[in-house]
Amino acid sequence: MNRRTAFKAVAVTASGGLLMSQRAFAQEAGVSASQTSALLQGADVCAIIPEVTEGPYYFDPAMERTDITEGRPGIPMRVRLQVVDAACVAMPGARVDIWHCDATGVYSGYANQGDDGSVDTSGETFMRGTQFADDNGIVEFESVYPSWYRGRTTHVHFKVFLDETNILTGQIFFPDALSEYIYLNVAPYNDRASQRDTLNANDGIAQQSTRAAFAFIKELDEEYLVAMIVGVDPAAQSAVGFSMGAPGGDRPEPPQGGTPPEGGPTGSADRTTMTPPVKGL
Repeated sequence: MNRRTAFKAVAVTASGGLLMSQRAFAQEAGVSASQTSALLQGADVCAIIPEVTEGPYYFDPAMERTDITEGRPGIPMRVRLQVVDAACVAMPGARVDIWHCDATGVYSGYANQGDDGSVDTSGETFMRGTQFADDNGIVEFESVYPSWYRGRTTHVHFKVFLDETNILTGQIFFPDALSEYIYLNVAPYNDRASQRDTLNANDGIAQQSTRAAFAFIKELDEEYLVAMIVGVDPAAQSAVGFSMGAPGGDRPEPPQGGTPPEGGPTGSADRTTMTPPVKGL
């Protein structure tokens, strides 16, 4: 089975079975169809995303760019995020930072990584970037599908800034069925001897993030489209704390000795049930 066939096979699990339709969510939220007409199709809408931990791997490389791969291998992925408030009103000009691990499960800029803790990417900046939202509140990044590392399910980190203040730190989650196929069958994802220990169902951060943080995924001709609407409260301020006025600020210390990052696993993971149920479907 090739990747395209596999994607079709898990399509119901990966998208239709994971997110409510835009119309259904709008009805539940009491939002009119006219309010959702300019929103990303297929993605969940109008839900304020809970803030979750930043994790140990954030720093701001002060790089406003669309392509964040820096030539690293992996399945091409376009990340499209739309920043809106609770009334579904787009927020033009919002700054969005994203960062995530590469196809081998390591982040740029840190030592003591990899399955054996021997990988050092100090001084590198791959899979990190900043974009400013257009008139529809949308930003896009060209990247590669992220791999996994011990203690966490598949995810991408993001921060949203308004008026030079970080108002939300969150994470984007992926369908486990699709991730599992990629990790077992596609290089360089399948070049690892160890098996991931954490799925969506037993990752504490994924569970804390609620359904609003699970991306809609569509296969395009040359890449995956990963789309999500990021609902924010414009009056909020991130409890994590980071000022846009300090690019390239102090880097947090990475985990030492291969210690799993905060968030998981919280128990055993059943690989036969790859995605958590969604209330209301």
